[in-house]
Amino acid sequence: MIVRLHHGVFSAVERATAGWFTGFAARFAFASVLLLYYLNSGWQKLGDGIFGFLSPSLGAYASILPPIMDQYGGDISAIPFFPWHLIVLLGTWTEILLPIMIVIGLFSRIAALGMIFFVIVQSYVDIAFHGLEGRFVGSMFDRLPDAIVFDQRLMWVFILALIVVRGPGKLSLDHLLAKRFR
Repeated sequence: MIVRLHHGVFSAVERATAGWFTGFAARFAFASVLLLYYLNSGWQKLGDGIFGFLSPSLGAYASILPPIMDQYGGDISAIPFFPWHLIVLLGTWTEILLPIMIVIGLFSRIAALGMIFFVIVQSYVDIAFHGLEGRFVGSMFDRLPDAIVFDQRLMWVFILALIVVRGPGKLSLDHLLAKRFR
């Protein structure tokens, strides 16, 4: 009796949420936790003026390429364009464009995959060059769920992996485009 009731109730929940809930919930969680974090970080890396997106700020270089900044004494103009300026440009644009694409559900799987890669690189830079260590880094099964790098970013990657694997759901531009171009 109780098993049948359990099965009946949760089968109904599965049917009611099939195709739309998981992707929407993952994108909503991403938006509520990470959208403004990444947009703010990306906007702060833009240079001045209307073409600031083509010339990232000094802070962008310090944040993304600390050892290169040190090597060139903090002089952006002395840093070679390839690959260093290109890396900073792509990193800055990634922080702005990919989160927006995920939230609106446009090329969501590719954007989420790109963000997973970005989070991994971001974590490496934080540990290797920005001095995060010990309890701030954390580790798996360490009984402490509050490490900035490992614990928090594992949850970020899980949300993004869910979008990669399951897609953005029916409440997305991806779904509208798929219907349009069938």
